[in-house]
Amino acid sequence: NTHNMANLKTNYLGIEIKNPIVAGASNISTKKENLKWLEEAGVAAIVYKSLFEEQIQLETLQLDEELAEYNERHAEMVNIFPDISHAGPKEFLYQLGEAKSSVKIPVIASLNGMYLQTWMEYAKLIEETGVDALELNFYQVPTDFDKSGITIINKQVEIIEALKSRLKIPISVKLDPFYTNPLNVIDKMQEAGSKGFVLFNRLFQPDIDIDTESHVSHFNLSREGDYGNTIRYAGMLYGNIDASIIANTGIYTAKDMIKMILAGADAVQVVSTLYKNKISYVSEMLMDLESWMSKKGYKSINDFKGKLSRKNTKDPFAFKRAQYIDMLLKNADDIMKKYPVR
Repeated sequence: NTHNMANLKTNYLGIEIKNPIVAGASNISTKKENLKWLEEAGVAAIVYKSLFEEQIQLETLQLDEELAEYNERHAEMVNIFPDISHAGPKEFLYQLGEAKSSVKIPVIASLNGMYLQTWMEYAKLIEETGVDALELNFYQVPTDFDKSGITIINKQVEIIEALKSRLKIPISVKLDPFYTNPLNVIDKMQEAGSKGFVLFNRLFQPDIDIDTESHVSHFNLSREGDYGNTIRYAGMLYGNIDASIIANTGIYTAKDMIKMILAGADAVQVVSTLYKNKISYVSEMLMDLESWMSKKGYKSINDFKGKLSRKNTKDPFAFKRAQYIDMLLKNADDIMKKYPVR
């Protein structure tokens, strides 16, 4: 299908991609045939599933235990940073290289970890697979009462700086939504060398089963419409940072994607819609995007990107409180009529 009507190209971390739809990191990317299907459906780039620090540590630990069963072990011998000779990370690097060579569209690696040294070692090896960029996933649930927020942020900024000085490929950061002031954090991280920000990470949330009185975990797809926070921050960042703004969470349809771009996003990452509506649905999203653009007379993404950002919005309160208070005050009676509580 020829996209000669509208130009859907956009910029992702300084890489030109053919449209704004990027497949976010998920298990989908680990099957080779899925990569091909994603490419055929029209996805512009793929984020390959993350290698988690815990996974590296765990594999290493198991292997060390098997190797060292009869060794006398003492503290100095124990190296908390696994060396690369273990199969898990090696296998991951091999799969990543295979993924990269199996498609023509950009492939972005994703890395999650907490220990600076481990990052350095792996990031370099990840770059050597030929991937186009690296997405850092700062997924961290604070479990520690003595650590201040600023300590955590400084550590993350330090990791970005260290990686930036070692890698040639661009780095982006996938942020969780729980910073007190994401704008300030993003500013610091951009200065440290991040070329893009994925807003926001969906965190694993615990749950409890009251019959068995036990902890349970669900495979959580994001809910449709789960993107209010993303719109708010995309809209506030647009025109105020040089880095790419990438919207993530609850983006199921072309309509959702258009909202993100109007707010100020350069591109979107989708995952849940691929599970729910299947990979082929991407081509429908692209057709819907094109027909909306032609209906509005937009020739390119840049024609409407950020049109409803804070920078381009006359109403100073649109992003501050989304007129919520005004709406409540003005419409209190109507709201009561519409939602009687008795």
